[in-house]
Parts: sequence; structure tokens; C-alpha cells
Amino acid sequence: MAVLIDLFITFFKIGLFSFGGGYAMLPMIQREVVDINGWLTRESFLNIIGISQATPGPIAVNTATYVGFKTSGVIGSAFATFGVILPSVIIVYVIARLFMKYKDGIYVQSVLKFIRLGAIGLIAAAALSLMGDVFVNIPSVLIFIAAFFASYKLKMDPILMIVLAGFIGFILF
Repeated sequence: MAVLIDLFITFFKIGLFSFGGGYAMLPMIQREVVDINGWLTRESFLNIIGISQATPGPIAVNTATYVGFKTSGVIGSAFATFGVILPSVIIVYVIARLFMKYKDGIYVQSVLKFIRLGAIGLIAAAALSLMGDVFVNIPSVLIFIAAFFASYKLKMDPILMIVLAGFIGFILF
């Protein structure tokens, strides 16, 4: 039972204090799941990020579900997943009520602007943290460059890009 409570509290904290979506959550998820609790190895964490990109749903929910299942089976998945989504449900409800009332105010606009800046910083930190473990040879660097170009310049469908990258990885390795 203690592990279930730990799963819920850990993922509740991740859901509560991570802003900017799944990628911005990655540094906090990694710290909690790999470094503090040891539920996943760094390699397993990188694998679940890759798998989460190829499966439907938000990365934080997919990670919570996986970690919960790995530590405590289906009930662990339920505790971790509920923990990570509950803060969003509460926060969205409260913000929606307040936003409709104050959405045009200068303070609200200022807060939103700086939250976006913080989220971009978190995303950049997550990308830099993971880059050293995935750039293992020239083909991996080339796949990264091609995926970045296809996404940024060509606006390629992310699902197609992930499938193609996986296919190329399968053929090359």
C-alpha cells in the first residue's frame, strides 16, 4: 500500500508543479522516477519516452501508467495515472472559472506570457538532458537532423515522422 501512496503522491506532484505540457514535465519526471525513487533506470526512462511518442495520449500519463504498472501492476497504474491527471482537472476547473472573469486584464496576460517563457526553458533543458544518451553514432545524428527539419520547416505529421524514424532505426540497427 505504501508504494501505491508513493506513486500517487509522486505523480500528483509532477502533475501539480509541471507546466507547459509533457515535454516540460520530463526533467521532473526523470528526477522523481529515476533519480529519487529508482522505479526506472535512465535507459528504461528513455525507452518509455520513445514508446510514449508512438502511443496515443500525453507523455506524462503514459509514463505514469507504465511506471505504476511496473511497480504495482494494474492498481499501480491506476494510482499513478490518477495522481498525474487530478491536479490538471482541479487547476483547469479553477482557472476556467477565473479566466472567463479576468481574461483581458493586464496581470493575467503578463502571467501567461512568463509561464510560456518558463515552459520553453524546461523543454530546452529536457532536450539537452536527453541528447547525450541518444546521439550514439552518425545515423542517429542524421535522423535527429532530418526529424528536426521535417518538423520545423516542412511541418511534417509527427506520427509519420516517428514511424519513419523507427523504421529507419529498425533497418540500420
